[in-house]
Amino acid sequence: MDTKTLPAPPAAKREPVSHTLHGRTRHDDYAWLKDENWQQVMRDPTLLRADIREYLEAENAYTKAVLEDTEALQEVLFKEFRGRIKEDDSSVPAKDGDWEYYDRYREGGQHPVVCRRRPGDEASEQILLDGDKEAEGRSYFHIGDGGHSNDHAMYAWTVDLTGSEFFSLHVKDLATGELLPDVIEHCSGGFEWAGDDRHIFYTVLDDNHRPCKVYRHRLGTPTAADVLVYEEPDPGFFTGVGLTESRRFLAIDSHDHVTSEVRLIEAAAPESTPFMVAPRDRCVEYDVSHHGDRLIILTNADGAEDFKLVTAPVATPGREHWTDLVPHRPGVLIVGFQVFQDWLVRLERENALPRIVVRNLATGEEHAIAFDEEAYALGMGGGYEFDTDTLRFSYSSMTTPTEVFDYDMRTRERTLRKVQEVPSGHDPAHYVTRRLMATSHDGEQVPVSVLHHVDTPVDGSAPLLLYGYGSYGHAMPASFGTVRLSLVDRGFVYAIAHVRGGMERGYRWYTDGKLGNKPNTFRDFIAAAEHLAKAGFTTAGNIAIQGGSAGGMLVGAAVNLRPELFRAALAEVPFVDVLDTMCDDTLPLTPPEWPEWGNPIEDSVAYDTIASYSPYDNVRAKHYPHIIVTAGLTDPRVTYWEPAKWVAKLRALKTDSNLLLLHTNMDAGHAGAAGRFDRLKETAMVYAFVLKVFGKV
Repeated sequence: MDTKTLPAPPAAKREPVSHTLHGRTRHDDYAWLKDENWQQVMRDPTLLRADIREYLEAENAYTKAVLEDTEALQEVLFKEFRGRIKEDDSSVPAKDGDWEYYDRYREGGQHPVVCRRRPGDEASEQILLDGDKEAEGRSYFHIGDGGHSNDHAMYAWTVDLTGSEFFSLHVKDLATGELLPDVIEHCSGGFEWAGDDRHIFYTVLDDNHRPCKVYRHRLGTPTAADVLVYEEPDPGFFTGVGLTESRRFLAIDSHDHVTSEVRLIEAAAPESTPFMVAPRDRCVEYDVSHHGDRLIILTNADGAEDFKLVTAPVATPGREHWTDLVPHRPGVLIVGFQVFQDWLVRLERENALPRIVVRNLATGEEHAIAFDEEAYALGMGGGYEFDTDTLRFSYSSMTTPTEVFDYDMRTRERTLRKVQEVPSGHDPAHYVTRRLMATSHDGEQVPVSVLHHVDTPVDGSAPLLLYGYGSYGHAMPASFGTVRLSLVDRGFVYAIAHVRGGMERGYRWYTDGKLGNKPNTFRDFIAAAEHLAKAGFTTAGNIAIQGGSAGGMLVGAAVNLRPELFRAALAEVPFVDVLDTMCDDTLPLTPPEWPEWGNPIEDSVAYDTIASYSPYDNVRAKHYPHIIVTAGLTDPRVTYWEPAKWVAKLRALKTDSNLLLLHTNMDAGHAGAAGRFDRLKETAMVYAFVLKVFGKV
């Protein structure tokens, strides 16, 4: 590809600053890209400092100019993506008493329409919230949480209008269709109805964008009179509110990445005082549900690395009263659980594959729901009804579109309720999915999920896109995705590396990829790329890598370590300025994430470890692959200046003529554009970049 005829890229000005900590001094030429007024910019993006805006817009203009020759391809890709979406789609209705609730999309609609109807009576449909109508005239619109009151008389929802995840909460009277004057600003997005249908519990964000307070609002009263129910004193802990499946208890959860603490409130007595289940104990996590006169708790207490389920009396819920219900089994990770009147259902993962296990609470008898494919993804859908024998779950694989089942836990019969439609057509027989194991630097076996067209030769000639994440314990499912088919149908192999830092192989897989072990994540990813080349799926230098957020950090570290292995890198809202961010305790996620990365402010060893891999701090004067980077101006998770600084430094130091592009969405945050079709346009741009650098335009 000839890059000599391209316009000159922007050159960010250098304003060197230095920071010294633990006797180590680091230099930063591009710290000026962080607007010191960033908290206000989150609320009002027009307040961004003029010189920063000028630079970001210059980068956007450069990206547009470089990709001008792909505009027709982008349109083709967008049409392919859109053609695989059933535009007038709807979710499977979830029954709650005399109503069933569901979301649907209209033809051409960008946002969901939230509805309810009498069971089986389509003519009785009522629209609770019309996302398309609410989004009219707005550059950004995203619905956060939504839910009806227990008596079905009210519907409440939260909405974010800037992408900064500052939500406002609104309530509608469903009998009249009128909006109540009860509008709550700057909440964190989640809320719960109390059992009396007159109170709403919600969390608010502090000046550093952290959910730290839980309030109780009574409908019809001024929000200024809302009652503070709980305030979290530790800036490293976030708070949230939830509701047990039985609807008896509201739960106030305080947590960081390794420790949790839960308080319960009788939902029918919302003004009662919360009571604590068990005080926080460092590195002990627990999640609480309820059944009868006891609590059912998922926890890693007492050395249960892969978690266990215990019970405790409601009256005396402390840890000294916890009794094992499903004991800990090393290597079998309990991912989550759901409680019904007669049943306890858990989602487990063993050897990187999930399964659902159903337990009869009266007899203790258990059975697993079986599946046949080599690699697949499962999900349990929480319903509204507690006294039911029906479990809803979803199943997909990299070749199989999502299927939604209702499962009768008593008769063990499955009823297929929905199959994801691909209007433009999809034949699973045209594709091959594989599960491989790559040997990492220390002998660990790294699972790799692979998808390719049946006609793609496995002789090393195919280009390959390798996706990875590997942080916070998040496991990357081997699920169905429609957009990747546009690469696979053009001869690409698509692969997911299930690297350490996730929990694909149990909790130890997570701890072996965090804190001082974080470099294992990057080495696993490189090992996966090398294994795919050795196995004939591609060759070294013919690989594109992709990751977003903490996965973008993985991409940044990989191109620093082994740039010659990759032809292209796609870093989406990448967390690349790790050291500087973890040294700034005013940023939204910094204190809560010290258990994930280490606290470099207080710990010199943590400082040195992070400094050894932080992508921004390890840019050097050498050749890099083609790179495209995305960012969101109002992103509170990975602030816009991280990718901007990284691109500026790469451009100043790299010794090649390969493409380096930065696209900042000036109207959105971490998740990019909110509308479902607008998001596809962003993906089309990134995929067009990949096809361009692989010579497939």
